[in-house]
Amino acid sequence: MNHYETVFILNPVLSETQIKETVEKFEDFVVSRGGKMISKENWGLKKLAYPIQHKKSGFYHLFEFQSPGEVITPYELEFRRDERIMRYLTVRLDKHAISWAERRRSRKTAKS
Repeated sequence: MNHYETVFILNPVLSETQIKETVEKFEDFVVSRGGKMISKENWGLKKLAYPIQHKKSGFYHLFEFQSPGEVITPYELEFRRDERIMRYLTVRLDKHAISWAERRRSRKTAKS
């Protein structure tokens, strides 16, 4: 199983319920296909560097998960089909990125 990280931006006009449903949809997608969620982060509403779909802000979310490689293509296809998603990026993490992500998570929990 490979280690992946996905950051996606949700449309800012969505309600809290719609945001929660969308996040759960993509989490369930990974888990139902044999993946394992390592962490989820809600970065909240942030200003975009440039307008996307005439919007100047969006709700950012980060998923870190382990999954077989063949899950990623249908996973990204689901992002393209969902009109609530403005942008997404999925990257496969190497051993250095995995250790960096672990340090980032530990710092975040130490601050809380």
